[in-house]
Amino acid sequence: MSLRISAFFPAHNEEGNIGKTVRTALEVLSDLAEAFEVIVVDDGSTDRTAEIVREIMEADPRVRLVQHDRNRGYGAALRSGFAAARYDWVFFSDSDLQFDLRDLARLIPYTDRADLIVGYRIRRQDPIHRRLFAWAWNRLVRWGFGVGVRDVDCAFKLLRREVVQRLPLRSDGAFISTELLCRARASGARIVEVGVPHYPRRWGRQSGASVRVILRAFEDLWRLRLELRRR
Repeated sequence: MSLRISAFFPAHNEEGNIGKTVRTALEVLSDLAEAFEVIVVDDGSTDRTAEIVREIMEADPRVRLVQHDRNRGYGAALRSGFAAARYDWVFFSDSDLQFDLRDLARLIPYTDRADLIVGYRIRRQDPIHRRLFAWAWNRLVRWGFGVGVRDVDCAFKLLRREVVQRLPLRSDGAFISTELLCRARASGARIVEVGVPHYPRRWGRQSGASVRVILRAFEDLWRLRLELRRR
């Protein structure tokens, strides 16, 4: 099955990972897609992330760079990626190499019967406190919104562009993944889950489980629930 795919990767201070991420994406998409582009959304990095991407761009015009002038948050980076995408299908994953991009091949067979093909992490390789929070969060989202997805925040998703670009996504933070799936489900989009292996982060550090991020996610969750109930 030949697809036209825009693949993008949000990045904040990922100089140790971004080069391999982009080069692997180019290799994988060359085998899987009829046409493709690779976009890096640099969310206000203060290291060499953008410089490394520009070096790759000089050798390959299929690579693009979208930059934020400051760190605006994970949700803002995803929204910029969705807005920049030009092809029929949009794939995104994080830049930290916790997924093998070759596993995109596991998602593609479902494009003939789904609008969102979302991964779930097989044997999640994160600290125990992150796994416990994720377990509770996923059950809360299932109960509150009826989204029957086992791993809401898994950053390995293939989406039909026309579907995702009409969703009124607003979150600038980590809540964006939940908002995406809740709004997609409410719009009648077809969602399929596919298991993908997960690997430990080898360079850099994670920030998604900070107290500030968690509290903001709960605030956003409550606001979205009120909005959808009013509708």
